[in-house]
Amino acid sequence: MKLVKLSVALCAALAVSGCAAGSKQNKTVDRGFDSKHLSQLKAGIWIDPNGCDHWIIDDGIEGYLSQRLDKYGKPVCSGTAPPNTATGAFKRGSVVSDPI
Repeated sequence: MKLVKLSVALCAALAVSGCAAGSKQNKTVDRGFDSKHLSQLKAGIWIDPNGCDHWIIDDGIEGYLSQRLDKYGKPVCSGTAPPNTATGAFKRGSVVSDPI
């Protein structure tokens, strides 16, 4: 019984050790074989079902989405396109093609 408890405690400690604060990465860099700073990718706008805007980037392998906010932190709902529509050149900026 002691061996089982020791094994469970060891596995739990190993699982939690993967959450160490020292392993944070720079989230502004696209990682992968064509890695580059996200500012080099082209963004488009996706309109959510409520009519509010979100910045969208698709580099062929990964995708990035961030809500578009005004200077006060409130959502921007521009009405530039119907809900559930993506506009702009958000699939450009990468040599990786996206079949979808």
